[in-house]
Amino acid sequence: MLQITDLTYRLARRVLFDGASAVISDGWKVGLVGKNGAGKSTLLKLIQEAVSYNDGSIRLKRGARMGFVAQEIAATPDPMLDVVLAADHERASLMAEAETATDPMRIGEIHTRLADIDAYSAEARASEILVGLGFKQEELMNPAGSFSGGWRMRAALAGVLFSMPDLLVLDEPTNYLDLEGAAWLESFLRKYPNTVLVVSHDREMLNRSVTHIMALEDAKLEVHTGGYDTYMRRKAERAALMAGQKAKQDAAKAHLQAFVDRFRAKASKARQAQSRIKMLEKMQDIAVPIAERAMPFHFDEPAELASPLVQLEEADLGYIEGKPVLHKVNFRLDHDDRIVIIGPNGQGKTTLVKSIGARLELLDGKRHASKAVRIGYFSQDQLDELRSGETVLQHVRDLEPEWPPSRHRSLAARMGFGQEKIDTNVDKLSGGEKVRLLLGLMAHTKPHVLILDEPTSHLDIDSREALIHALNAYSGAVLLITHDVYLAEACAERLWLVHHGHARVYDGDLSDYRSLVLNADRPEGRKTIKSANKGGDEGAQNHYAKRQPSVSSLRFKLADAEKTIAQEQHAIKVIDARLSSPSFYTEGAELLADLAQKRECHVQALAEAEALWIETSEALETLS
Repeated sequence: MLQITDLTYRLARRVLFDGASAVISDGWKVGLVGKNGAGKSTLLKLIQEAVSYNDGSIRLKRGARMGFVAQEIAATPDPMLDVVLAADHERASLMAEAETATDPMRIGEIHTRLADIDAYSAEARASEILVGLGFKQEELMNPAGSFSGGWRMRAALAGVLFSMPDLLVLDEPTNYLDLEGAAWLESFLRKYPNTVLVVSHDREMLNRSVTHIMALEDAKLEVHTGGYDTYMRRKAERAALMAGQKAKQDAAKAHLQAFVDRFRAKASKARQAQSRIKMLEKMQDIAVPIAERAMPFHFDEPAELASPLVQLEEADLGYIEGKPVLHKVNFRLDHDDRIVIIGPNGQGKTTLVKSIGARLELLDGKRHASKAVRIGYFSQDQLDELRSGETVLQHVRDLEPEWPPSRHRSLAARMGFGQEKIDTNVDKLSGGEKVRLLLGLMAHTKPHVLILDEPTSHLDIDSREALIHALNAYSGAVLLITHDVYLAEACAERLWLVHHGHARVYDGDLSDYRSLVLNADRPEGRKTIKSANKGGDEGAQNHYAKRQPSVSSLRFKLADAEKTIAQEQHAIKVIDARLSSPSFYTEGAELLADLAQKRECHVQALAEAEALWIETSEALETLS
């Protein structure tokens, strides 16, 4: 399908490709991986002939059609469904010609070809793709211009998927998808009948959807069979093998050199010494690749605060009085919580975290937060908040104006900006570098709560790994919205589902939720989602009682029970301390009765939590 031979390409003084070669066969699903700035997007442009290269060749199979997402669709008055249908140029051309053709022979040819390309099921296929990417069925006839840029970008993706090219080229397609859309796209790519070349930093997508990995390293291309984890395992094995071979070679060289040094001056051994010198000259050094580590992220330990850090009670959340996005939300955030917010785009995930972070006033209800609590908030929208025309150093300097320049530079280096980057204008930073700067500026305040809304869209796989390590080492609370399943599974202890105007604990893990999403287009799937959201938590509990719990969901439940036990034990301890104080009994019988009643409630809650812990532990032991 695609053959790259001895490709050489230079960008200014940088050599992105130096004699790079690779072959992609028909039907392969290939994930293109490499560090940020290695040249992945440039390679896609070279394949698409958007830019010319210095040397070598790139050949597409004769007659093959290539499709890629160039940019978001135009804001036209045409219905969104029609815009996507028009992306299949052959079908659109044939349909238009069929209305004006008069030659019976040509009319027959047109209809035969339309049948061959399954043109008459086109509307159903286009609708399925749009709904899979997050559009509602009732929105498909709305004008394309009525949608935001992000949704028009999704429609552009829908258009190229619908056109079914022989080579489908995608550059970070999940960047503008939510978790539901990403799960649907993974499934679509697996079943796609033609060849796919996709650049992605989504580790789970590369494990689930591709058959091969094409790695761009040291200006070369190498194709490996299997998903990303298989590629990384083989890469580690190869590095270990090469390290072992180099150690043996170094030992052999040392032995030969010792012989030469000892006997070169002796006439009786001169011939043997010369022979060993020639052997040393012929030995080619084994080069062991140096592993480049991503710069780590740092989130300093916050000062200790009593829980809860933030609490919402019967809160209505939204932007317009009388039209809440979320109704009657009850939410508690403790100092060691790790919560991932899930749910389709447009349901209110960002509204929820903004309200928790006090960036959005409540429409109704109460928000309680410790006076000393510091909340760090990150979202993709903040990339535009970096001051255009100013350098990294100027942004860092504003954090601590009184510090000497040496400390400013040290702080910038800790964020990942060395001497070569510190004076760079922020407009010239890559997306990943902007994310790193914003997270570094936020982390300097030592927040008790980190609220991260899609933090990984511009980060490569190694940087995502570094972020996971930093979040797991951080002792404060984390609220996360992400489409990156690998990140969510590595950091989450609990899931909250935002859907149909409600936000509540999701009694399951991401695998359960992914299965729920992928089955949503079936009648039983729609019924399941409806019942899971119907009537609050009761409907969800009825639904999840019908299926076998997973190990992950039981672990979530066990962790919640342990946390509840600790909280209730602490509350009882505080009350007992007050009751044991001699001065307390002078405060009146009414207060004594109230405190005794509260203690009884805590004792009952403790007993329920302990019973749940025992039940869950037994279930987990049985399932394991």
